[in-house]
Amino acid sequence: MIDISANAVSFDRLCSGRPILVDVRRAAEVCPALNDNVLLHAGPPVLWEEMCCPMRAGAECAMVYEGWAPSYGKARDLGASGRIRFEPTHHQSFVGPVAGIVSPSMWVFCVKNETFGNWAYCTMSEGMGRALRFGAQGDDVLSRLNWMEKVLGPALAEAIRRSGGIDIMEIIRRSLEMGDECHNRHEGARLLFLRQILPHLLSSRLTRDSLRAIIDFVADNYYFFVNISMAACKALSDAIVDLPGSTLVSAMTRNGKEFGIRVSGLGHRWFTAPCNRIHGICFDGYEETDGNPDLGDSSITETAGIGAFAMAASPAIARYIGGTSGELLQHTLEMYRITVGEHPDLRIPALDYRGVPTGIDVRRVVETGITPIINTSIAHREPGIGQIGAGRTRAPLACFTAAFEALSRQLI
Repeated sequence: MIDISANAVSFDRLCSGRPILVDVRRAAEVCPALNDNVLLHAGPPVLWEEMCCPMRAGAECAMVYEGWAPSYGKARDLGASGRIRFEPTHHQSFVGPVAGIVSPSMWVFCVKNETFGNWAYCTMSEGMGRALRFGAQGDDVLSRLNWMEKVLGPALAEAIRRSGGIDIMEIIRRSLEMGDECHNRHEGARLLFLRQILPHLLSSRLTRDSLRAIIDFVADNYYFFVNISMAACKALSDAIVDLPGSTLVSAMTRNGKEFGIRVSGLGHRWFTAPCNRIHGICFDGYEETDGNPDLGDSSITETAGIGAFAMAASPAIARYIGGTSGELLQHTLEMYRITVGEHPDLRIPALDYRGVPTGIDVRRVVETGITPIINTSIAHREPGIGQIGAGRTRAPLACFTAAFEALSRQLI
């Protein structure tokens, strides 16, 4: 039988965690497994030959950026040679948006769950436009990555250390009251972060031009805070991994081919099913059929109860992902039916400050047939093009059914 007390413990751990952004470092410094022949990727495990085009293109770009290959063609050959090992980000306490590629030289946000002592990491957002995370390649992409490595990463690291650490849950709490849902809309969160970090940037030894470039990059980067939010939600969700008897989901992620979940009571085991397509609003000249199936680790936000689960707090996001504010509110109300509780600190003004639905219960998903809603960006299915829109999708039911069957066998 299901252990209700284990679910209560999992829920309490999800809600009592305190993720603090304490540093920014090179990925290889915090992940010894990352070296000259290892790349991390979003989603459950996937082989090179099975990767979707945006992920493979992002990996090729990372190989050129690292200097492992002199051209994208040579990088393609290197990837196919078997000399590069590809591993899911989740296996190393990382998360990454869209393709989720992490290479040794990339700087990453380092978040510590002060309540339980575990760490989580996420790459920094490359900004708007063409980016490696969407499978774009070219001198413009590499130039930005090099600037982030040489200027942005070290500057943010110094500023964050000077700050003594930034409480990410407090930013998320306040930004939900400012119209964010902290997956695809984080206007308030980005500005709250900038407000905290700015005094420490100003007191640094940065040149005037570098300081201006960093401030402009953060202020104009629509996606800047989502990477911090993802690391925070990973730190929260990892605190419930491997709690015997618990039916709560500890991870949801996608690699563009398969959607994968992990369940608290089943440790690090993956349960997968084919990814669904994304329905939403595409940029001019593109259609939904141009998009790749669901892709990226950013659904860790929904795993922790924000993102699409909190869309009732963010009616303005309808203009970006499609639908109406009423539909988005109904999505949040529906998610209460498959979660075990309401977060005591993260609240939604439009629902009379009801807590966000938190703690996805595999059992309730199977019983109701209601699957988690996710809002997300749309990457073009072909390499080199990048983002073509944003929308909504659902986790496939088959993942939850398989996990519930495994739990049932374990608990008999």
